[in-house]
Amino acid sequence: MANLNLKDKESRTFDAIVVGSGISGGWAAKELCEGGLKTLVLERGRNIKHVEDYKTANDDPWDMEFKGRMTKEELKTKPKQSRSGVPSRKETTHYFVNDLENPYEEDQPFDWIRGYHVGGRSIMWGRQSYRLSDLDFTANITDGHGVDWPIRYKDIAPWYDHAERHAGISGSLEGIPHLPDGQFMPPFELNCVELAVKEGIEKAFPGRHLIIGRTANITEAKDHRGKCMARARCSRGCPFGAAFSSQAATLPYAEKTGNMTLRPYSVVTKVLYDAESGRAKGVLVVDQESKEEIEYYAGIVFLNASTVGSTSILLNSRSDRFPDGMGNDSGELGHNLMDHSMGGGAGGTVEGFEDKYYFGRRPTGFYIPRFRNLNKATRRDDYLRGFGYQGGASRASWGRGQKSFEFGADFKESMFEPGPWSIGMGGFGECLPYHENRMYLDFDKKDQWGMPVVTFDAAFRENEQAMCKDIGESAGEMLEAAGVKNVSIRCNISNIGLGIHEMGTARMGRDPKTSVLNAYNQIHAVPNVFVTDGACMTSAACQNPSLTYMALTARAADFAIKQLKNNNL
Repeated sequence: MANLNLKDKESRTFDAIVVGSGISGGWAAKELCEGGLKTLVLERGRNIKHVEDYKTANDDPWDMEFKGRMTKEELKTKPKQSRSGVPSRKETTHYFVNDLENPYEEDQPFDWIRGYHVGGRSIMWGRQSYRLSDLDFTANITDGHGVDWPIRYKDIAPWYDHAERHAGISGSLEGIPHLPDGQFMPPFELNCVELAVKEGIEKAFPGRHLIIGRTANITEAKDHRGKCMARARCSRGCPFGAAFSSQAATLPYAEKTGNMTLRPYSVVTKVLYDAESGRAKGVLVVDQESKEEIEYYAGIVFLNASTVGSTSILLNSRSDRFPDGMGNDSGELGHNLMDHSMGGGAGGTVEGFEDKYYFGRRPTGFYIPRFRNLNKATRRDDYLRGFGYQGGASRASWGRGQKSFEFGADFKESMFEPGPWSIGMGGFGECLPYHENRMYLDFDKKDQWGMPVVTFDAAFRENEQAMCKDIGESAGEMLEAAGVKNVSIRCNISNIGLGIHEMGTARMGRDPKTSVLNAYNQIHAVPNVFVTDGACMTSAACQNPSLTYMALTARAADFAIKQLKNNNL
């Protein structure tokens, strides 16, 4: 906890408040502090210090109890998350919440994967970083689903540049119009099998591309951050700072200014509204440990508590002016919940490369950008929008011996040799923005901090299901065309939420009657409140969204600083 005199209102007053310290919250803190604003960063969970608190970063499988597997008793604390298999290993489970202590309800199944600590999911994320293009920013107005984005690619392109240069994105320049190139560090390399499959796919399917994945792992030293060591232990916390996280890449810059006050264990329950000014005046915090309620005040508030977290705070911020939640004049707050569908893909074995291997454990795989519904030639009649694939080729390791019934010296010796090659890929499919897909608060059920419990009522629908079928079948076709053997396909769509790309619920738009936020991520009716995490997304695209959150946050912070200094907020 920060050293604050809670009885003194002056010590609880700041220029800006940032709620949340994950990917977008860390960026908001950095930009606002570097812009000269005294900024309070509130994080509902515990503090995690860079390097010092990455307890499992250097553990090998044999160093961990039960070979890293969680016990049945441990799994009982995560009944909803463990059904997805995400936090099922000891090396990372401490970054995921206890479901019993942080309950939520489901009208329809929703896999909500959360981390409540300084840095949030920026420690555990997959780091795949892709720009959206005008194919995505114009999708809603083109096919009539959802509302039109209030921005276009030209509005955010300079901020993509800014975000990429600072975060450090490795990637290759490809010249693909609907997957714009960026400010990249040198890319990782495709391995020999991936190069062969790339050649086979691109020859058999002109217009399709297989490229190295663009990832927020730096390949050259930058400031205090060391280059990636290719250990593929990023989600444990990277002690080199090569993998982007708030701890490594944004909060240190905010702290360096002397303008940041970081307060962990701070559960924000509502934004405080001043009816006379028509502005927010601050936030109400419940101390996670003492349960004490504390008010903090500021000229601007950035909500970066994650899609569901930020919208929960707004829905709970009820007043005479906003009886259904702050900024909910449109009735869209909590609606249009999106995620990327998973479950479609294919895999197989590859022969003829037994004398080849690769160096290290690369922290990214290959990416096949969207190739459906780009134009008339690629149009599908059974669904709208599109998907991209992520995958990789590798050789089996010593772990393949765990299920073998062999034994003896020859068997042990064979485990020191690499096993056969295999390749696999899975698709991320775009979800349409359905008003019916929603989250809401159950005001009759409260958690231990007095917050109404979140309830999810959302599902993937016919469009996403038809797309998932195509994702599996197309993956199989491409692998077979590239000479992959024993190809198997899968088309079993995941629960919504499992993509861990929750979006929507407080969307941007041009019209206050149909949206919550404007082109600069301000609440239409409360212009000193900004929402720049996934809640702001007007459509989902099929690319991983975190780079877009970074760019939108930096853009909104720049705007907010200028407005505040001109006394417009």
